[in-house]
Amino acid sequence: MKKPLILITNDDGVTAPGIRALVEVAQTLGDVLIVAPDSPQSGMGHAITIHDPIRLHPSRAFPGLEAYECSGTPVDCVKLAVNVLLEGREPDLCVSGINHGSNASINIIYSGTLSAAMEASLEGIPSIGFSLLDYSYDADFEQGKPFIRQIMQYVLENGMELGSLLNVNIPKLPAAEIKGIKICRQADARWVEEFVEAKDPRGQKYYWLTGRFENDDLLPDTDLWALENGYVSVVPSMHDLTNYRAMDSVRPLEQLSTTENAASI
Repeated sequence: MKKPLILITNDDGVTAPGIRALVEVAQTLGDVLIVAPDSPQSGMGHAITIHDPIRLHPSRAFPGLEAYECSGTPVDCVKLAVNVLLEGREPDLCVSGINHGSNASINIIYSGTLSAAMEASLEGIPSIGFSLLDYSYDADFEQGKPFIRQIMQYVLENGMELGSLLNVNIPKLPAAEIKGIKICRQADARWVEEFVEAKDPRGQKYYWLTGRFENDDLLPDTDLWALENGYVSVVPSMHDLTNYRAMDSVRPLEQLSTTENAASI
C-alpha cells in the first residue's frame, strides 16, 4: 500500500530539536518532505516574502530524507513545497512544529508555526500545528510524542473538514502525568504589551517589546484550562476571521448605503 506523504515545517528553523522530534514521529506513519526556514522565524505570523528573492537549498539536517531549508518565512516554506517541490503531488497531511513554547489562546495569531499549518489548510491539505509549553532549546519532546502520533494517525485515517486545522499544545509534564487529550476552544486571553526604551552606543533610541500574558477566561472548556490541568489541548481552528456574532449589530449599515443617503454626505 502506498504510504501517505507528510509535509513537515516549523518556525524555529530547520535545525531546531522540535522539528527533529516531529520528523521522527512522522516517519512511523508515512513518507516525509521537510521544508523549513534556514533561521528562526518565530512570531512571523502569516507573513510572506515579496520584496526579496527566496532561496531554497537542500538541507543536510536530515540525512537520507528529502529536506530543504528556505530563506523565507514559514508560510513561504509551505508555498514553495506545494507549488515548486511537489509539482502537482498533494500531501496527505501537513504538520508544523514542534514549536518551542506555547501557541495557545491568542498566540495563534502571531505564530509562524500555526500560520504555516493554516497556509497548508488553505491549499486543502489537512494540517496540524504542534507546540510544547517549554521555550528551552533543550526541551524534552519525548513526553509529547505518543500524543502527536495518535493525533496525526487520527487525521490521516479520518481526514479533516476542508479549510480547518488543529492547534495542538502539549503541557510541560512527564508523559505519565499527562491526563489525556481535551478538545477545547481558544481562550479569550491577551498580551499586555510594554516597550523598554534604551539607547544604542551611538546615542540613538531603540525599543524592545516585552509584556505579560493575562487570562481572565477561566472556564473549563478552554485550551489554557486544559493545559493548566494536565491535558493536551486540541483547538479546531480556521482562516475565516468573520465575527458572526457581530453581523446583526452592524446590519443597519446596509440602510446607510443607498444612493439617497450617499448624496447627502
